[in-house]
Order: sequence, then structure tokens, then C-alpha cells
Amino acid sequence: MDELTMTNWSRPKSTVKRPLLGLTILLVEDSRYCSEALRLLSIRSGARLRRADCIKAARRHLRIYRPDVAVVDLGLPDGSGVEIIHDMMRDPARATAIIATSGDTGGQAREDAMKAGASFFMEKPISDLASFQQTILGALPDNMKPKGFVPRLAGSCVVPDAQAMKDDLDHINDLMDDCVKKKDNELLSYAAQFLSSLGRDANSKKILNASEKLKYFAKNKGFSGDEIKQEFQIIKSVVDNRLARNVQVY
Repeated sequence: MDELTMTNWSRPKSTVKRPLLGLTILLVEDSRYCSEALRLLSIRSGARLRRADCIKAARRHLRIYRPDVAVVDLGLPDGSGVEIIHDMMRDPARATAIIATSGDTGGQAREDAMKAGASFFMEKPISDLASFQQTILGALPDNMKPKGFVPRLAGSCVVPDAQAMKDDLDHINDLMDDCVKKKDNELLSYAAQFLSSLGRDANSKKILNASEKLKYFAKNKGFSGDEIKQEFQIIKSVVDNRLARNVQVY
């Protein structure tokens, strides 16, 4: 029996304590830190999470199996998450629910995602268990919701470990090296967006400030690569020092 059939016929029934039990979630997200938060939330809720870190990987996943829920970040390294939402909406065997997410709540991407077919929009950071469960359940049909489910009160949050954040910071560092070599404003814009999202997820003012500086450089073509790299390294050294002491970054 293939995996699609198993998903349809062997799903355990959800319970009040584990309202997402038996659900499969495809997370299309490039950030390790955000992905780790969603993984922890899914475990607590009973759901099985798979991750794709770009559009290409997401399409590969969708050729193999159909998730019950797709959570799609709108800022991906190889394009907009809106492309994946369009892909799924054209597929008759698409996910039951499609949820868009982003740290940029005022951008055009959110509106485009809803027009493309997303059921809901989840604003980053995503760390509260009650909000996560209620958003997923709100996007599902009644026959997939647990009977007697009472929404939890907000307040139970997950905190990914420091290594997940450091992995993202290392990724940013690699991006910055490429920006300096290639003088690529589009790549720099992606780096700024990624850093801004990480800053929101980690509730870090320092990281958010750094992302604003990168956005400024990205908007002003003809930037000095050395200046960008120097500015980033100053912020990164502060963050790394705090992580080394196992202290949350603010």
C-alpha cells in the first residue's frame, strides 16, 4: 500500500489533548530556527511534520505524497512561496488546507498568497501552541477536527535550541559572502528578508536592526561589499557571543 493510501486509510483519530494526531504537515520553510519551532509544536499536537527548504524541494515532496496541511513561507531562496500555493491549487489531489506564513505582514506577498488559494495566514513568530493548533484546525473541515476540542489559552510556547539559530546565522554568513563576491542586490534582498524573519522568530532587536541595514544596502545599488560585510560581522559577533553563553538574544 503506497503512502498516499496509508494517509487516507490509516490515520489515527485526533484527541482533545493531541488535536492534530494523524495529520501530516508539509512545512516549506528555509529557516532552521522557525522549522524547529514548528517541529516542536507539531510533536506536542500529534502531527507529523516534513520540511522542504525551497520551492524545488517542495515540488519534489508533492510528487511523492499529499500532506493534509501545507504551511508555506512566502520568502524562499528560489522564489516566492506563492508559486507553491499556485501549484497545489492546480492539483485536484492537493492538501486539504494551505496556510501561508511570513514575518513581513505588510507586504504584497500576503495578499497574493490569499488570492492564490491560501486558507489562512500565520504571522511570524510562530511559537504559541494554542495559536498554532487553532490555526491548523480552523483551516480543516469539521470531519477532521476532534470532537469536544476546547481551544487552549495562549501562553504555552516552544523555544528552539541555540544551535538552530546559529545554523541560520551561519547560512546568512554564507549568503553575505556570496553577495560580496557577486554584487547581487537580489541575493542581498533575500538575505535581508531571511534575517528579518529570524529576528522576529527569535524576538531579537539586534537581528532586526541588522536586517534593516541590509535592506537599506539592497535598495541602494552600487553598494560597497566590504561595508556590508563589516556591518554584518559586527552584529553577528554580538549574537554569537550571546549564544555562546546560552543567553536568549534580545
